Amino acid sequence: MIKFVYSEEFLKYEEPSHPESPKRVESIVNYLKKKGKFSFVEPSPCKEEDLLLVHTEEMIKRVKENDFFDPDCPNIPEIFYYACLSCGSAIKASEICLEGTVGFSLGRPPGHHAGKNKIGGFCYFNNIAVAVKKLLLKNLKIAIIDIDGHHGNGTEEIFRGEKNVIYISLHQFPAYPGTGKYSFENCYNFPISPFSSSKKYMEKFNCSIEIIENFSPDVIAVSCGFDGYKEDPLLNLSLDETDYYIIGKKLGSLKKNLFFVLEGGYNISKIGNLCFCLISGVENSLESKKFYL
Repeated sequence: MIKFVYSEEFLKYEEPSHPESPKRVESIVNYLKKKGKFSFVEPSPCKEEDLLLVHTEEMIKRVKENDFFDPDCPNIPEIFYYACLSCGSAIKASEICLEGTVGFSLGRPPGHHAGKNKIGGFCYFNNIAVAVKKLLLKNLKIAIIDIDGHHGNGTEEIFRGEKNVIYISLHQFPAYPGTGKYSFENCYNFPISPFSSSKKYMEKFNCSIEIIENFSPDVIAVSCGFDGYKEDPLLNLSLDETDYYIIGKKLGSLKKNLFFVLEGGYNISKIGNLCFCLISGVENSLESKKFYL
């Protein structure tokens, strides 16, 4: 059983011509509802005390007062509310996973480029980082695997040196944000050259699975982008629908508490099916079983 965390509020803001549009989430939700077997849970905005687990007071204040400028992060009225709601959606997905069910946050804006004191890359607050920080308060070990096609520089910055967390990222390099070439401490980076085959990607993904198995976490948190797809307009990777199914199946086969947080993915016509393929792989591996701490 997989529960998706979603609110129609996520569709209520946009910047004309910006690739991070409400159509991304809308396409996923419409596709899943068409399949007709998934449940949806309404999120609540996170609290400022949750944000303070990750971000500085100064950064939170800048977003709250729309006192910032970043070419990739539009200064949209009420963006603080939407960013808090997206962050709350990630928290809810993490809570669902501790109940023995897979949680999947379909929030926007995304989060993995937001650092401790910096917005960027369509991201205002780091949704998955806040959710993981709250899990750490429960003395859990967490593996974060980032399958977005861009390196999650914000997540890496936040968790570098954290003893109960590993961060793994598979991403195109070179590409925005220009980081993620090397691994260090508890951060494992797998840079993938543009136009590499999906076989090359999956070899590195299998290495990631081995790292997670050796770490033996209580929870696996997935920064889930779909811009590794072969027809994504922003990157040049080569994954197809079958690859996403296999990724989901292998993540589910680890038999850990598991949750997903939506990041990127900008092929509007395909993103719904890609999400469905990934989740179908997870469901296939779980075979309706539940895994508790």
